[in-house]
Amino acid sequence: MKVCIDTNAYSNLRKGNQQLQALLDECDEILVPAATYAELMYGFLRGSRFAENESLLNEFLREAGITFQPVTQSIAERWAYVKATLMKNGTPIPENDIWIAATALESGARVISYDNHFDFVGGLIRLAP
Repeated sequence: MKVCIDTNAYSNLRKGNQQLQALLDECDEILVPAATYAELMYGFLRGSRFAENESLLNEFLREAGITFQPVTQSIAERWAYVKATLMKNGTPIPENDIWIAATALESGARVISYDNHFDFVGGLIRLAP
């Protein structure tokens, strides 16, 4: 199974969520979307343990099966479609989460997130262990 990890999922992983760890252990591929990475780095910069948190994130990214997913042209096109559909349906979600959803949809992945607003994105499967 291929998944995209949301910021809150990574945070829960770092807090020792065993159900989440078990789910990730079953995954073939774990994508860290650019938006997730950016939100994490922003949080680290605002906190008091930047170096430690950055180091842990870089260790995570070096693990087998984990890949940083940059924004590509096809992801950007998917973002536009997702955002337009959400706005038309009157169900907007945070901008960065649209990027995460677009990344997941474009790569055929599921999203691991505790934010239920991902459920408004058609065709997206959200896992919340």
